[in-house]
Amino acid sequence: MLAVIALGGNAFTREGARVGSPEEQWERVRLAAGDVADMIEEGFDVVVTHGNGPQAGLLAERVGDYLSLDMIDAATEGWMGYLIVNALTNEFLRRGIRRNPVIVISRSIVNKNDPAFQNPTKYIGPIYDKETADKISRERGWVFRWDARGGYRRVVPSPEPMGVMELDLIRLLIREGYVPIAVGGGGIPIISNGEIQGIDAVIDKDLASQVLANAINADYLLILTDVDYVYINYKKPNQSRLVEVAVNELERHYNEGQFPLGSMGPKVLAAIRFIKNGGRAAYVGPLGRAKDIIRGRIGTKVIPRD
Repeated sequence: MLAVIALGGNAFTREGARVGSPEEQWERVRLAAGDVADMIEEGFDVVVTHGNGPQAGLLAERVGDYLSLDMIDAATEGWMGYLIVNALTNEFLRRGIRRNPVIVISRSIVNKNDPAFQNPTKYIGPIYDKETADKISRERGWVFRWDARGGYRRVVPSPEPMGVMELDLIRLLIREGYVPIAVGGGGIPIISNGEIQGIDAVIDKDLASQVLANAINADYLLILTDVDYVYINYKKPNQSRLVEVAVNELERHYNEGQFPLGSMGPKVLAAIRFIKNGGRAAYVGPLGRAKDIIRGRIGTKVIPRD
């Protein structure tokens, strides 16, 4: 059985989507390593993906005058990939798992005419109060939107991923028993104008993970983040969690606008697309609980139609 485990960028950060100290980052990534090792011990082959929203936002603030967003995407693939590969190596050694993790710097193909370039929705960076967000917006021309976590975050274009350039390599690594860490931060966005060229955007890692998962015929997609379940009517008096839901029901909730575009929306859409393109089950649940998620103790499970 083959599973893609998508680790949320926010799952590696402190409250407020802020990147912590190196020690805090190592502490968080060890939870993820435990999840991956648990899945391997359960008999799965695993591909790991990860988000980069907080990390990309931090780099954009500090070095945005020198690096475009595609370069920042590449930098976060190395940064977070290094954390993950070291944590996995140590966890595998501790458990006696004879697997080697490997980072695949990945490029995701997008359409240069994607309407997302005119309508930024992808959250990156930390959460600000309105006064600070307005000040940064005036100074740097950045666009901010309200985040359901409470505050304002920068939003950037997030075009639809259409394919992964390194797909054949990832397939080869799976066959040879490696644990690839791929499409970090959704992959580096590229377009083709007769030659390959990066473009200023950040691809949603959940949608890129779904594209990859279906392309490699994965059985399961696990989206691990900082929430216990997918909810409808979130933060309303009639809030209700979804434990096991058929893809057609989940799609109805999605089309009703139940899930914010910049946060839970892409996770739900990725789960829907994965199932509709042949996946056996998709899960959304908390980092550090992968084994409990696949056993139905926590998290939301998405299944094919009733």
